Amino acid sequence: MEVSPYGLESLWAQGDFVTKGVAVLLVAMSIASWYVIVTKALQLLRFRRASDAAGHAFWDTTSLPDGVATLGTDNPFAEVAKAGVTSMSHHTAHKGHLHDQLSVSDWVTLSLRQAIDEASGKLQTGMAVLASVGSTAPFVGLFGTVWGIYHALVSIGTSGQASIDKVAGPVGEALIMTALGLAVAIPATFGYNALVRGNKTTIAKLNKFGFDLHALFVTGARAATEDAATGTTRSTKLTAVGRT
Repeated sequence: MEVSPYGLESLWAQGDFVTKGVAVLLVAMSIASWYVIVTKALQLLRFRRASDAAGHAFWDTTSLPDGVATLGTDNPFAEVAKAGVTSMSHHTAHKGHLHDQLSVSDWVTLSLRQAIDEASGKLQTGMAVLASVGSTAPFVGLFGTVWGIYHALVSIGTSGQASIDKVAGPVGEALIMTALGLAVAIPATFGYNALVRGNKTTIAKLNKFGFDLHALFVTGARAATEDAATGTTRSTKLTAVGRT
């Protein structure tokens, strides 16, 4: 089968170092963006299971260790719960030193907020890569387009005629670079928007979970919540540290 003189193979074989450099850069940007999209999507799926446990299974246990165990490991909900347990234990053990400075409510609030902020920062990891690729890839492709058009003009100038065989190759390079730039930028942009929405949902659930934990540690019971399916108020079985 005859290879097209205007395809990708021809582009790589006939292109100069600038053309090849732009192509390699676009491929690297595409690999980086897809890596972030796939890994962050899998992360959000794992966090979704933890958030479901934080909304139901966690509160149906009878002790905090059992509740934390339902959240699994390596997820922000487990980290927030552990931070709350640690802060409550620390305040109880050092009540004589902390009582005059911070109430248990303020101490738990600071600890939970710090844990939630750290989790929010981890959720944003890699998002800068997608934002950068989505915003710069079209311009990288445009640079390749301009370079291809420049080659077309050079071919016309050196040959003295604007025949199609003189300009088809360089113009083809220009169009391919434009397409590559868009092919890299579009998935990165869509992936960024989807992941931002997923991160916002996870952070909102983290804040709600933190609020419920704060109520549990300070008052000994979870804030009353209404079950959407039955319209009844859910009861809390879980007992806070230091309370019976």
